[in-house]
Amino acid sequence: MADMTLATSAREAIPDLPVAHRADRTLLALDLGITTGWALHGADGLITSGTVSFRTGRFDGGGMRYLRFTNWLAELDRLSGPIAAIWFEEVRRHAGTDAAHVYGGLMATLTSWAELRGVPYEGVPVGTIKRFATGKGNANKDAMIDAARARGFSPADDNEADAIAILFWALETKGGVQ
Repeated sequence: MADMTLATSAREAIPDLPVAHRADRTLLALDLGITTGWALHGADGLITSGTVSFRTGRFDGGGMRYLRFTNWLAELDRLSGPIAAIWFEEVRRHAGTDAAHVYGGLMATLTSWAELRGVPYEGVPVGTIKRFATGKGNANKDAMIDAARARGFSPADDNEADAIAILFWALETKGGVQ
C-alpha cells in the first residue's frame, strides 16, 4: 500500500467529526409510524423535513405499507443521497397492538434496507429525544412542536417535530458519542 503524501491525515484535519457526520454527507432521522416524520440533513447542509403516510388502502395487502416504505427510502436515497447514516425513534411501549405491529414492520424494513446498503443506523430512546429537545424526558406533543418551532421549523405535526429533534440530537451529540 502506498504511503500517504499529505502533510496531515484526514483524522487530524477534522479531529472531532466522525465519518458519518461530515458536512458533505446526507443524514436521515425518522419517527416511524403510519404517518412517518422525517428530517434530512443534505450533503449541502440544508435541512428539510416533513411527513409521509404509509396508510394502507381498502384493497391493499398486508405488505403494501412496507413495500411503499422501501420505495420511499430508495427514492429519498436516489434524490438526496446517498444516505450516510439513519437515526430513528426507538419506541419500547405502544398504546395499541396495531401501532406496535406497524412500528415493528417499519423498523424491520428500515434496518434490512440499511443493512443491504451498508448504511449505519441507530435507534434513539424516546426519553432521550424529548429530554434533548425540551429538557423533560416526558414532554408532550405540543412541547415537541414548540421545540421544533424554536429552532426555526414549522412542523406539520408531532411526527415531524420528533424527526427534527432526532436529527439535531444526532448532529449535536455526533450520534450519541458525546
